[in-house]
Amino acid sequence: MELMVNGQKVEVEPQPGEMLAHVLREQLGLTGTKIGCEEAECGACTVIVDGVPVLSCTYPAARAAGKSVLTIEGLGGLHPLQEEFIRHGAVQCGFCIPGQIMTAYALLQQNSNPSEAEIRQALKDTLCRCAGYPSIIRAVQSAARRLRGEPPLPPVVAPVITEPGKNQPPLQVVGTLQPRPDAVEKVSGTAKFTDDLKFPGMLHARVKRAMVPHAILKRLDVEKARALPGVHAVLTAANIPGEKNHGLVIFDWPIMVGIGERVRYVGDAVAIVAAETRQIATQALDLIEAEYELLEVISDPVRARQPDAPQLHPNGNLLKHIKVRKGDMEQGFAEAEVILEHTFHTAITDHAFMEPECSIARPTEDGRMEIYVGSQIPYADRNQVARALGWPDERVHVIGQLMGGGFGGKEDIAGQIHAALLAHATGRPVKLLFDRHESLLVHPKRHATQIRVKMGAKRDGRLTAVETELYGDTGAYASLGEKVLTRATTHSSGPYEVPHARADCYAMYTNNPPAGAFRGFGVTQSAFAIESMMDMLAHTLQIDPIELRRRNALRIGSVTNTGQVLRESVGLLDCIEIVARELKQRAGDQPFASRTVEGQPHLRRAWGFAVGYKNTGLGGGAPDKAGAEVELYEDGSVEVRTSSAELGQGLVTVLRMIVAEEFALPPERVRVLVMDTDRTPDGGPTTASRQTFVSGNAARYAAQSLREALAASLAEKFDVAPERIRFVEGLAQVNGHSLPLGEVAKIVRQEGRMPKAFYEYWAPKTQPLGTGGDMHFAFSFAAQAAEVEVNTLTGEVSVLEVISAIDVGKAINPLGLQGQFEGGIMMGLGNALTEHFIVENGIVFTDRLARYRMPSIMLTPKITAYAVEHPVEAGPYGAKGVGEIVSIPTTPAITNAIYNAVGVRIDRLPVDQEVIVQELSRA
Repeated sequence: MELMVNGQKVEVEPQPGEMLAHVLREQLGLTGTKIGCEEAECGACTVIVDGVPVLSCTYPAARAAGKSVLTIEGLGGLHPLQEEFIRHGAVQCGFCIPGQIMTAYALLQQNSNPSEAEIRQALKDTLCRCAGYPSIIRAVQSAARRLRGEPPLPPVVAPVITEPGKNQPPLQVVGTLQPRPDAVEKVSGTAKFTDDLKFPGMLHARVKRAMVPHAILKRLDVEKARALPGVHAVLTAANIPGEKNHGLVIFDWPIMVGIGERVRYVGDAVAIVAAETRQIATQALDLIEAEYELLEVISDPVRARQPDAPQLHPNGNLLKHIKVRKGDMEQGFAEAEVILEHTFHTAITDHAFMEPECSIARPTEDGRMEIYVGSQIPYADRNQVARALGWPDERVHVIGQLMGGGFGGKEDIAGQIHAALLAHATGRPVKLLFDRHESLLVHPKRHATQIRVKMGAKRDGRLTAVETELYGDTGAYASLGEKVLTRATTHSSGPYEVPHARADCYAMYTNNPPAGAFRGFGVTQSAFAIESMMDMLAHTLQIDPIELRRRNALRIGSVTNTGQVLRESVGLLDCIEIVARELKQRAGDQPFASRTVEGQPHLRRAWGFAVGYKNTGLGGGAPDKAGAEVELYEDGSVEVRTSSAELGQGLVTVLRMIVAEEFALPPERVRVLVMDTDRTPDGGPTTASRQTFVSGNAARYAAQSLREALAASLAEKFDVAPERIRFVEGLAQVNGHSLPLGEVAKIVRQEGRMPKAFYEYWAPKTQPLGTGGDMHFAFSFAAQAAEVEVNTLTGEVSVLEVISAIDVGKAINPLGLQGQFEGGIMMGLGNALTEHFIVENGIVFTDRLARYRMPSIMLTPKITAYAVEHPVEAGPYGAKGVGEIVSIPTTPAITNAIYNAVGVRIDRLPVDQEVIVQELSRA
């Protein structure tokens, strides 16, 4: 079949029913066209056929015969759209970006001056889970201006508000707007994700899933599958040479369920297949015969705790009972003049990262195993793969790849172990790619919770006692459930000084998909409950909701509910004041009053308010460290290396800027290597908003150590004091002479030394929960207000604007921060209004992307953000975590606004339009 692709005539041979995306990727090597769903839902696969944007994952290749196809690679050089996506910080993980750009390109070909509404309409089916939609809109508008011969728009970044009296010395690089080092590759389609890689002789793997939520595997017959031509291996639990289970904290997750063993959720694996093609491997799955003895399904954590519930694990259904105790609850409630009590529910939600999981295992000639994967914890992957193979860790080499989003969902093992087992058995490279259906079934989710809050206060609003009881559904296996639900529990009385606090959380196993890390790490759930209760208290006492929070807010000298004294970097009050000021400018003295839209009495509007806080780092006594290595090369460039993961959040940019700052170098002279267990020191897990703080410090101190070592070498050679040597703009200044850094590297090598330095940074020590000490070394704080419009006839809720102020410690890269602000707010919006991973009696209903409603560009509100700098002394230049805190107050700000607009209190997520209509009809 002939067609024109990017201006060149090509011949391809599509298989019957094969889609255009696969032909472009597999036969023509145009991997800039991404596949995120194969159901025409996400838009990542968008290409242009005869001038019209099409979703190539469902566009039959045969239809393209004789037509002209344009892919991201065909834009040539850098089109203004690509340049503006970079300049405006619209590129984060990058997986959706080719689809965004191609859709926008088609729009601008037809409309040289589109309105914002027209841009939104054009991009409505092109999803971005990093959700920098406002930056994408601005990038398209700016490109359109350039194409019309007008000046481009400037990037929008959050104004930086510094803590009074905390002005820091001027910095050259830190605090400036820096684009991502990988941005050009991501906008041009040349960036390689795991599924874009090919190796000679590579086989393709599939996994036979149990597809029953609770059962004993009674019989398993794989012989027909093994006999299928093209199949090279079929493995079961009996074929695992090493440990049978994997896990991040507790090794309770079976690599495969064996005969006579327990299936605990529909995604459990019972067999794995490697074949010449993915199609053959899929056929082989259908030939595997499995019989099960079905058991009672435990689908609710409250039921799981009942004495007569079936026991899912040898030690029962309780993963952990987590406790917080402060003060005397009897006294606290006796002192209260008002006591409120209410129960809230949050749903299971999915990370829905745009890039489905993919792992490639490749045996090497020296008897090792390479694993190519996008993982948030490369060294943990190495350990778990090695355990399964029965090898020492050093025989496994994890080579991290670009990640198309993670948000906590790429911390657990997905296909790494299965691919390695098959590669070991066949002696050939093996790729295991999840389609979207398998991704939704298998990987861990956000915990569903039931949270009861009992709150006591004085008439003036001062809190006297807060009691919370949480049930967390950790699903079939532990994952990071204990850690996540510990954070939910310790944060469950909110960022407030409460003299008497008690919290009990029951982290329970069920037959639902496992639950693990997800942006917010449990605090998203507890913040919804406590911030809803604070609003209920404000209405009961007839106190302004902002004033109520102002009176109780944590500040310097406050004691948290775990007994930690806050000594520095507590910017909550500043965040509250900034949002309050913005609210007053928009809505005067009554922002929380309900307003009717003129001429449309069924539309009601109001603002809502919420605050939040979130720890930085692992905390709880866990050793929190990261290693980094910095090396100077003879071309004058510097490389920083750490295994810490880049998943779109901007860590690579931050590390680059930190090292550039220490050497007074232009950032483009610094390279960053991450996620490689052979070549980079262990940076620890990319979780808990820790990497800027921990790996950032490791990189900073490694750079300082190298700088000092270089100065010592030069001092010895030129007979000067080391402190008289300065490093400025790529030069070492010695006795009035300037040596290029490349020359310095040569001098050091000639002395028989290596111009590199390693530093292992240990974060400040923390104490376990219950000891009364410092459980965390830093907290980030936030305040947000959201304006909603509620249709009283349909219950539909629209978020019109979100105002956000975030205490980030120090804004290292304001351009990257803006992306985190926008994306976090959009994720919080989805958590409030649209997202629900539906599981019914252990059976997954949300088994395709069309059944999971993540926010599109059409739901994007106006976002006004401020970066508040309350530096933490131990952080790099004062910085602390920001990735999670942004999204934590968004949901309760929205649900509180709904109450203010129409008087309906939302206590179950996501918001159900029918509930709003029913409650209004009762009223």
